[in-house]
Amino acid sequence: MSAVLQRIRSANFYWIALSIVVSIAALISRAMRWKQLIEPLGYKPRLSSAFNALMFGYAANMVFPRLGEVSRCGALSKSDDIPFEKLIGTVIIERASDVIMLLFCILLSAIFEFDRLGGFLGEHIFTPIKTIVGSSFILGVILIGLAVLFYFVYRFIIKKYNHHPLVNKFRVILKGIVVGLISVTKLKNKGLFVFHSLFIWTMYFLMTYICFFALPEISALSPMAGLFIMVIGAIGMTAPVQGGIGVYHLLVSEGIVLYGLTADDGITFATMVHAAQTLLLVVLGGLSMIYLFFFTQPLSSSNNES
Repeated sequence: MSAVLQRIRSANFYWIALSIVVSIAALISRAMRWKQLIEPLGYKPRLSSAFNALMFGYAANMVFPRLGEVSRCGALSKSDDIPFEKLIGTVIIERASDVIMLLFCILLSAIFEFDRLGGFLGEHIFTPIKTIVGSSFILGVILIGLAVLFYFVYRFIIKKYNHHPLVNKFRVILKGIVVGLISVTKLKNKGLFVFHSLFIWTMYFLMTYICFFALPEISALSPMAGLFIMVIGAIGMTAPVQGGIGVYHLLVSEGIVLYGLTADDGITFATMVHAAQTLLLVVLGGLSMIYLFFFTQPLSSSNNES
């Protein structure tokens, strides 16, 4: 590890700084996209509030995976007086959009790096999943079974405890989530939403590719290698661990090795990129927390709803 840290210290930090600027551009675009999803619901959140709530959510993810999605909704609900349950629906749409973009990037990478991507996903993703679950058929049966069980439990509770305050509260939350989900169908400018989605993931690609130039050993890799590393890094970040720690490093370092570089090159690059991005999110998350809780004045409902 000391050798890795020494190599990171000798890296060209100009490229790291540039990747951070690119990352901030992606984060601002993400906040703008979220704001666009919320507006059809009859609310006009401030961009500053959406951005700071988003950063607060990323910081929360460092503590507990997926806590950030709930935390950012809670923060924006408090600062701009928007129903929490409706915000949850918009976040689900946001994440669904990200999944679509990730699948598109995987497809694009497969076109140019088919042998590497196919072998990598088979060894590091599909095989472990099959080992854990047994087969995709069993996984499908389990998911369908859980969905059916949830439906019948829900119907039983609604029928037996129809007027219970907790049941009524659950109905309100569920209705709010559904309203948030359909917000995407009421967008005034769907092209702008698509633009933000493409822009965000283009910035993710540039963030990764730019960092190649920080290390001489990796600087010769092609843009298609950058796309491949971005894709497997994004897959690593979806792992249910704080900030993708460990999983991101493993997948990215293994991906670098596929291009004829050493394991030390891979772990150095993965550690450098992950540390830079984590530091950015921690700093912005901390500043956003201070801003949201000490300097933001809540909007009144009369000023917030259109």
